[in-house]
Amino acid sequence: MTDSNKNLPTKVENHPDTPSVRLWPVWLIALLALLLALALAFWSWTNWQEQQSLQETVNRVSQTTERLDGNLTQTNDRLAQRLQTLENRLTEQRETIAAHQRQIDHNAREMLEAGSRTRTDWLLAEAEYLIRIANQRLQIEKDFKGALAALQEADDVLNETDDVGAYPVRQQLARDIMALKSIAGVDRTGLYLQLEAAIEGIQQLTDSALVGEQRPPLPAGKTDSDGADSAKQFLQRAWHQAKETLGDVVVVRRLDEPVKPLLSPEQSGYVQLNLQLMLEEAELALLRQDQTVYERALAKARDTLSHWYDDSNSRVQALQDTLEELQGKAIDPELPDISKSLELLKARLAGRSNSEDGDNNTGTDDQEAES
Repeated sequence: MTDSNKNLPTKVENHPDTPSVRLWPVWLIALLALLLALALAFWSWTNWQEQQSLQETVNRVSQTTERLDGNLTQTNDRLAQRLQTLENRLTEQRETIAAHQRQIDHNAREMLEAGSRTRTDWLLAEAEYLIRIANQRLQIEKDFKGALAALQEADDVLNETDDVGAYPVRQQLARDIMALKSIAGVDRTGLYLQLEAAIEGIQQLTDSALVGEQRPPLPAGKTDSDGADSAKQFLQRAWHQAKETLGDVVVVRRLDEPVKPLLSPEQSGYVQLNLQLMLEEAELALLRQDQTVYERALAKARDTLSHWYDDSNSRVQALQDTLEELQGKAIDPELPDISKSLELLKARLAGRSNSEDGDNNTGTDDQEAES
């Protein structure tokens, strides 16, 4: 028994006074590290969202700039084409005027060579010349006032003749004169000056007139006779102050509606230049008396102005009213056809010429018979 006891392991004595290891500081540090990691991840996610939103805004602004550049290029091309067309039409009109001048010179030479004509023939030729001038001014220059004056002068000349056959011509002249008097006049100079004033108004528009977010003003609190606010007014003012504070802290963005990006100063300059080109296009249409192009250019200018600028601005409202008034103007009134009186007078001159030739032939035959 003694030997077996000696081979057993020695018993370890428990010392109750030995302190135990404390683990709560480690858990605390681990928890703090986890919270810090979550905060860092949330901050990174927020920055990524803001960066994505900023990138989308930059892309929209870039697309808007490219679209404005494209519109400007197309407008310049259209203006160049229309200017070329206008120059071609002016060249054609000059050639037509030169042809009429040659015809007038030919008629004048014929009048000088016709020394045997009577006073009635001279008056009829003068009336024909005046009616030709009236048709030329109305068809080529669209000057109905000048045409009216020429027709009235031709009627006065025909009144001095003793030719009974001029009655149908004077009857048609009366109809043509009445038709010209019924045309409403167009003040093209005044319209052109109004368009120039509108262009100057567009150049004076500042960035404050652009469309932007505007907060409704707070209602001014009214005091009673003793200088104290009523309870209702106090609650209204407190409610508006609370809404203003929440508006500064919380921003609500709707994703179901298209967002209109704010324009930079350079882009607002492009918008102003585009508006000026539209009004210059309207000026060219006014000079060419093209009603369709004139109305279309003013309509585009009004749409652009209302799209990019605030309608509540006084300058913008004045421009809108001016463009609306100009758009309703008729710059190309319908002109009547006054060529029938010229045809009747030509027929009468041809009839007198044939009758005179017949009388001359008869007299020659009588002389030959007597001889």
